[in-house]
Amino acid sequence: MTRSFADRPVSREALDHLVDLAARAPSAGKTQGWHLIVLEGAATASFWDATLPAERRPGFRWQGLMSAPVIALTLADPQAYVDRYAEPDKARSGLGQSADAWPTPYWTVDASMSVMTLLLAAEDAGLGALFFGVFSGEAELRSSLGIPANLQLLGAIALGWPALPRPERGEGLSARRNRRSAAEIIHEGAW
Repeated sequence: MTRSFADRPVSREALDHLVDLAARAPSAGKTQGWHLIVLEGAATASFWDATLPAERRPGFRWQGLMSAPVIALTLADPQAYVDRYAEPDKARSGLGQSADAWPTPYWTVDASMSVMTLLLAAEDAGLGALFFGVFSGEAELRSSLGIPANLQLLGAIALGWPALPRPERGEGLSARRNRRSAAEIIHEGAW
C-alpha cells in the first residue's frame, strides 16, 4: 500500500481501465451493486476537510497521503441486491424480500472484491494505491457529496503515482506483524 504520492495526475484512461477491471470481479447474480465517487485534483480537498480537519493534520503520520491526486469512495448498494433477487430468475431464493433476508451481505463482499481487484490492477499499472477506512467525518462527507443514506460506505482508495520507489515507501506499524502461515489458516476436514 502506498502512503506517499507524487504530484502527478492519473489519466482518465488509466482510471477507466482500473474500474473496468474491477467491474469484472465476482458479483452475486451479476448485480454489480457498487459505486465509486471519484474526487480528483483540488476536489480531493473536500474529502480531507471532512475527514481530517486542518488542526489535526500537523500530527498526521502520513503527510504524503494527502497528495494523492485521486480519492475514490467505495459504496455498496444493498437495495440493488434485493431488487436483483426479486427478478424472476432469482425470486425462488427468497432474497428479494429485503436486505435482512440475506445471511451474508453480498453487497459488501462483492464491493470488497471489486476494490481488491482495483488495488491489484493499480499496482500492475505502476500506480500506488491505499484502501483505508473513513473513521471520522462520514456524515459531513455524505452530505457534501450527496451520498444516498442507503449506500454503505466501505472506505476510501487513495490512488496516484508513488512519491518513492518501492523499497523506500515505508510501511505502517501493522506491516511489522507476522503474516499467518497456511498451516494456521487451513482447518483440514473440519474446524
